[in-house]
Amino acid sequence: MRVKDLPKSDRPRERLMSSGAAALADRELLAVLLGSGFRGSSALDLASQVIQHCGDLEALSRSEPHRLLTVPGIGPAKAARVSAAFHLVRRADAWPERERINSTSDLAHACAPLLRDRAQERLVLVVCDIRGRVLRRVVLSEGGADHTAVPIREVITEVLTAGGAMFGLGHNHPSGSLEPSVADLEATAQLVAAAETVGVRLLDHVIIVDAAWRRIPT
Repeated sequence: MRVKDLPKSDRPRERLMSSGAAALADRELLAVLLGSGFRGSSALDLASQVIQHCGDLEALSRSEPHRLLTVPGIGPAKAARVSAAFHLVRRADAWPERERINSTSDLAHACAPLLRDRAQERLVLVVCDIRGRVLRRVVLSEGGADHTAVPIREVITEVLTAGGAMFGLGHNHPSGSLEPSVADLEATAQLVAAAETVGVRLLDHVIIVDAAWRRIPT
């Protein structure tokens, strides 16, 4: 049976889009990658043949394209596509581990290089995934010697755009004072409330001066 003759709920590509890649079996994921079958064999059949030809999924992930060409129905385009996909995974696995934010100290350390030795106040946003890995670090605003805006909507938009689950903020006080202003306290409270409404979490908001930092209470 051709894949397109299956009910939509059973088609690998449609299931991937509706339920996520984790819901698919190995041969279904490979069938999505192959895209089509060959001479009476569906993409699912061909995927099964490719895995069987190599022995298992691990062996397939290490197979050179020319080896895949010996499977009937696998031409240069399909062989190259499969080889490229597995190679991308190996590159991703070899990429250096992302910086993590596990504490207020980690947040202060991540923000400090962008805030120390500045004559104007700056606001830095650090966006993290659910495991605390840093996804984005950006200067959101820069103001005068004693004030910078905390754009609540822009903060939340940046977090959601980056696919974040958590975020932290840091800003400097060029005066050297670690005392939070009334505006600092109000903005932090507003951020906590705004984050809750969209299902993300404010980790902390810190004030950073040249030789120290302080957490703003929430």
